[in-house]
Amino acid sequence: MTVLALAAGAVVGLALGGLGGGGGVLAVPALIYLLGFSPAAATTAGLIIVAVTSLVSLVARARDGEVRWRAGLLFAGAGIGPAALGGYAAGRVPGPVLTAAFAVIAALAAWRMLRPSAPGGHPDEGRESPPVRPARALGAGAGLGAVTGVLGVGGGFLAVPALVSVVGLRMKAAVGTSLLVIAITSTAALTTRAGTADGLDWAVVAPFTGAAILGAWDGKRLAARLSGDRLRRVFAYVLLAVAAFMLLDVLLRTS
Repeated sequence: MTVLALAAGAVVGLALGGLGGGGGVLAVPALIYLLGFSPAAATTAGLIIVAVTSLVSLVARARDGEVRWRAGLLFAGAGIGPAALGGYAAGRVPGPVLTAAFAVIAALAAWRMLRPSAPGGHPDEGRESPPVRPARALGAGAGLGAVTGVLGVGGGFLAVPALVSVVGLRMKAAVGTSLLVIAITSTAALTTRAGTADGLDWAVVAPFTGAAILGAWDGKRLAARLSGDRLRRVFAYVLLAVAAFMLLDVLLRTS
């Protein structure tokens, strides 16, 4: 069990450190299907793992100047209220419907990331990022918060493409800024689940989190060697694989 927790944590850390998202969407299935957690416990444990790992990764990204603080704070701040409402609504939606919705949204985000950049689009290097548009950042952050609240994950797998396509950040800046968004939204979500953390198996959660932190450092080094376009494609393929797995699981359970 500990070996599985370490292996899964390392993969989650690589995703967060290198891609700025995908930690929650990878952690929760791993906790359920590999480590035997219930969906409710996996969601709470996943938020703990993602929040701690994101905070550690955020420090390194901030040192390298890859965090757009204004965009991240606008995004996260706008999403806190909708995330709470989404969490309230999620309790009234059947589990298979939530899982299918999660998979569809992940697939749509991946498709958007795989679309070719428009001519004259912003490259990753050599130019300043465009000015942040507060209205668009607030609107996208509120929508992201609502989806995050309903689906019960940190939201990085949607924050990165939203920061790229809606706010106008280039990939590496979006990766760093998404860690700020994930840390804030995950911590906010955990405040509503304080009573559910008591029953967690910390013998699994602790090594999982430790491995995720170490994996995040390796993910950041990997990201430094890849172009923004390649990072975008890797992230998109990860999302497509997770979406396909979750849709297959729903079909098998409902057939």
